[in-house]
Amino acid sequence: MSTSAQPLRIGIVGAANIARYFIKDVRASKKVSVEAVASRDIERGKAFAAANGVPRVLPTYEALLADPAIEAIYNPLPNNLHAEWTIRAADAGKHVLCEKPLAVTAAEARGMFDAARRNNVYVVEAYPYRAQPQTIKLRELLQANAIGRLQLVYASFGFLMTDMSNIRLNPTLAGGSLMDVGSYPISLARMIAGEPPVRVHAMARMAETGVDRTVVGSLEFANGLLAQIFSSFATVRYRQAHIVGDAGLIETTYHTDTSATQPPIVNIRRGVAFDAPRETIECAATGGFLAEADAFHDLVRGGWDRWPGVTPEESVDIMLTIEAVAASIRSGMPVTVGT
Repeated sequence: MSTSAQPLRIGIVGAANIARYFIKDVRASKKVSVEAVASRDIERGKAFAAANGVPRVLPTYEALLADPAIEAIYNPLPNNLHAEWTIRAADAGKHVLCEKPLAVTAAEARGMFDAARRNNVYVVEAYPYRAQPQTIKLRELLQANAIGRLQLVYASFGFLMTDMSNIRLNPTLAGGSLMDVGSYPISLARMIAGEPPVRVHAMARMAETGVDRTVVGSLEFANGLLAQIFSSFATVRYRQAHIVGDAGLIETTYHTDTSATQPPIVNIRRGVAFDAPRETIECAATGGFLAEADAFHDLVRGGWDRWPGVTPEESVDIMLTIEAVAASIRSGMPVTVGT
């Protein structure tokens, strides 16, 4: 892989709203430069580029993938288009940072990584919190056995959505809270456990459009850890994680955006007693998209050792878990996670 010190030149497929936040954060990066956007609606693409300071607009996704000046692609398309355009980008020799969920099925995810391997490029799933200081500190604490043997994990992500026309509620676009915000707590539980769950049991409340609006799931891991994950489009904004061991507990946010009202902190209580010593660890307030984009640059330039995000193996496990949770919702019964 290249060891060039030049910024990684990224093109964006589609003018999705989340790409606006990505561009805003990445503008401060010295490692990454957003060079172009492609839109099937050229006028929409021009308006998007003008509003977000993107230098060039291309009239088709194919034109972006064929552009030799573009090294990598950020893929924020609707969920059901992730696999197709990530594979096409990899086949065009581009590295890909693909929004979560990586795909609609684990089989699609495997196909995306197969494309990356045969073209000698990197394809990774975008979870900005994984590159942020509070998550890096959390991993350091867990690796140091700071709260003893892990027993329980609780992870949630919810916010209120009232617009029934939003693509996140569209069943034909692989919508639903599980596929959208639910992928975050599942990815966090997978990171903490260090392995995929073996069995899940879940229930849901459905939206008028037919997709899940709120999901509660229980995950069982072979190493003894139990986890509960929550996702919702029907609550106040809520994104929190609790990790409980036999010698202490950790409470943390894993927000992509950080602010005075959402500080990047890790709270730890060391000891088994309720009044055991507590410590609040304040971490650097680094925007998630910026941290992720810089880490993506380091991956492309320096290899897997530089990447704090989810690995291909983890991404496949996350999709297998999502599939099992969805199957449990449909059946009302526990479901073994596939392989």
